[in-house]
Amino acid sequence: MTPWCVGPAVAGSGRIAPMRKNPAKGRATTPRRRHTVAVAVSHGVSPFALGVACEVFGIDRSAELGVDWYRFKECAVDEPPIRTEVGLTVDAPFGLDALARADTVIVPPPGRVIEPRPELLVALRRAHARGARLVSVCTGAFALAAAGLLDGRRATTHWMHAEELSRRFPAVIVDPGVLYVDEGDILTSAGSAAGIDVCLHVVRNDFGAEVAAHVAREMVVQPHRDGGQAQFIDMPVIETVELTDGDRFAATLAWAQSHLDGDLSVAMLARRSAMSPRTLARRFVERTGTTPGQWLLRQRVVFAQRLLETTDLSVDLVATRSGLGTAANLRAQFQRTVRTSPSAYRRAFRQEAAS
Repeated sequence: MTPWCVGPAVAGSGRIAPMRKNPAKGRATTPRRRHTVAVAVSHGVSPFALGVACEVFGIDRSAELGVDWYRFKECAVDEPPIRTEVGLTVDAPFGLDALARADTVIVPPPGRVIEPRPELLVALRRAHARGARLVSVCTGAFALAAAGLLDGRRATTHWMHAEELSRRFPAVIVDPGVLYVDEGDILTSAGSAAGIDVCLHVVRNDFGAEVAAHVAREMVVQPHRDGGQAQFIDMPVIETVELTDGDRFAATLAWAQSHLDGDLSVAMLARRSAMSPRTLARRFVERTGTTPGQWLLRQRVVFAQRLLETTDLSVDLVATRSGLGTAANLRAQFQRTVRTSPSAYRRAFRQEAAS
């Protein structure tokens, strides 16, 4: 794999110019201009997400890795010092003019505030027009969307805000199940910790897998995480359905959840609810927002997740007890809904049964 160095950006490509080698030493020589990474720092910024950008791009690793590392700039969107969401202050020494001239722009989440300043939107548009690579972390995607830069593109954000992003910016193709989306010149990532994933992905694209793995080892994190953020979404047992006295429909759903390994046909659930199959299907959509088949599949996947987290059951037994039948079907449903395999999910979320 040809490594990529921090040299002049290839206009409009989101990539970085190839590294020049010194034949005598086999190491990179200094290019004419180092690649500048700028992070937009607003009041209320998440110190964790900001810290990730500083850790990955702000520490000069040129000597230890034999490459020309990034030039890093913290650019104040508001009047400095910047107050983070937990009260810490940041004395960002650069302004939005430096942000607009950067080769890569990082947009971290501005705390609970997702209404970006107009000046930031202008700077983002200017940077993008120059061919800069834009990277958002968590709700930083709202700024890219507000600037009109995500229209017609796939993008992601924290799963808790994905629905709002889709509602406010219907031209954006929101994927709430992934850790990050790489559209070449624009990358978006999920919750704050996914900022690590997308930043390491940027390093991997620029310098290769070996350099990215080195940075990951320094940070004591995985170079690449299996699955997407779908595995972190807490899916409630009964969604939008309240159990009330005399509510046979809700009681039927509760009964079904304790018999997920059985043959739960629509006809049988309709009989327990004292409804016709057609009425049951309509009630499902009204009360849960989905069809009986989709609701049942989600409950079975959720139960399989719990079994993988808390037991030593084999994948075959988990498939049987959750009502998914076979290990092959369990794997297929996990890949579709959780975006990872049952084994990878168990490794990531394994808990002692006693807890």
